[in-house]
Amino acid sequence: MGRRTAYVLVFTGFADWEPASALAELRRTFGFSVRTIGLQSEAILTMGGLRVVPDLTLPQFIPESADILILPGGDSWMDHELPELSAVLRTMASLHRPIAAICAATLAVAHAGLLNDRAHTSNGRGFIDKHVPRYTGQSLYQVERAVRDRQVITANGLAPFAFAAEIFRTVVPQRSADISTYETLYSRGLLDG
Repeated sequence: MGRRTAYVLVFTGFADWEPASALAELRRTFGFSVRTIGLQSEAILTMGGLRVVPDLTLPQFIPESADILILPGGDSWMDHELPELSAVLRTMASLHRPIAAICAATLAVAHAGLLNDRAHTSNGRGFIDKHVPRYTGQSLYQVERAVRDRQVITANGLAPFAFAAEIFRTVVPQRSADISTYETLYSRGLLDG
């Protein structure tokens, strides 16, 4: 079996800290390759001012090659739906490939119709309704840091470590001891005690 690959969508102004811990541990602890997907091939600036050059563009992305697709938050998610991304997300779901969205990126998953029948969370009740008119999953909304339902992981923007832990539970469930250690360290921020 070859090396597993995590893909992360990068775009101008994405919240670089939200997927950072998940990506670092996927590479370092769990042996994944990490690849970036851009909406265009040119370098972008993250919300934190980091310059990122995408490895490939969204039209070049092959969903079957992904062990997970991670969508970080950012203000641009509130502008409009990206139909080409909605199509990719529906394909990922049909292939039973994990999708992880944090903060405003949950809107992209809602636009794809994937939160209408799955338990999920986001940036508060009413946030998705405000931006996605076709969203009908209000009764499945949970006030939690992160929620996982049938290969779709959602998290609020204040929960990057809970988001990472759900990603790990999805892609490396057999590593429960490592996941538990990660959660303990990052939920408390203490090395001793």
